[in-house]
Amino acid sequence: MRSVCGPSSRSCSARGVTCAREEMKSSRGSPASLPLLLLPLLQLLTAVCVGGYKPVVIVHGIFDGPKQFETLSLFIDKVHPGTEVTTIDLYDNMASLKPLWKQVQGFRKAIDSIMKNAPDGVHLLCFSQGGLICRALVSMMPDHNVHTLISLSSPLAGQYGDTDYLPRVFPKCIKKTVYRVCYNRFGQKVSICDYWNDPHHRSSYLKGNVFLTLLNGDRPHKDMKAWRGNFLRIKKLVLIGGPDDGVITPWQSSHFGFYDSNENIVEMRNQEFYKNDTFGLKTLDARGDVTMCVHSGVKHVQWHSNFTVFVSCIEKWLT
Repeated sequence: MRSVCGPSSRSCSARGVTCAREEMKSSRGSPASLPLLLLPLLQLLTAVCVGGYKPVVIVHGIFDGPKQFETLSLFIDKVHPGTEVTTIDLYDNMASLKPLWKQVQGFRKAIDSIMKNAPDGVHLLCFSQGGLICRALVSMMPDHNVHTLISLSSPLAGQYGDTDYLPRVFPKCIKKTVYRVCYNRFGQKVSICDYWNDPHHRSSYLKGNVFLTLLNGDRPHKDMKAWRGNFLRIKKLVLIGGPDDGVITPWQSSHFGFYDSNENIVEMRNQEFYKNDTFGLKTLDARGDVTMCVHSGVKHVQWHSNFTVFVSCIEKWLT
């Protein structure tokens, strides 16, 4: 794991104890000699330091690693000084093509240790493929304390498109033929196949996909009820995406929309997994805890380094 914290994070260490002590030392007398009017102020300053901001855990996307999120970490420290920001250093770059269930187990171990040291909860900020990993994490962990799950341009309802990324994984395939590679036990060992959702071969998807079908409840399984309960432990779900992304296809997948068999967009609330509330999305939405943010003019690799996106879509949820 890689932690990135600004100078202010060190000055407010040990859950505010350092802050309280520095306030005490800066006074010219002992605490008992302080004027009575200053004591409430000292108590207030100490309480602010103790409260602070919840830790933020960043999960990268396909072909990424911690290096790509240094700018985002600096954004967070700039507006919320002292926030503990950790970008998980696992399955970086080409290793991000490993099967998603394998990646989920690795990320789970790393994030679990962070959660145990954060009694007030954590925020998950997950980019691209990382958004699916984070969805699986909050679904599988019965005792997670994730407060806000922020999905930054993630193919939450699946991926189906000829983009620059596809030739890097399957050089000789086009979107119409990828299903022949993906929907078998060998293809499912490649991460992108775990969320490849071909609307023209629905039966093959339901039979051959072992990740997204289970996560969305497209295919019933014994853990559906438990996963739904775990998912609903989050307090807020923030969905971010836009029409100029260029990679997530359709881009509405970042908001749980997807193609029908004629490649028309079916919005989130008309999706079967929403209407049947298979994993809790409808319930979360009814609670008023699903927020969507749309930005045009942002390419896929720019989401995590665009300060306007950060300020308008992300900042206010990281408290």
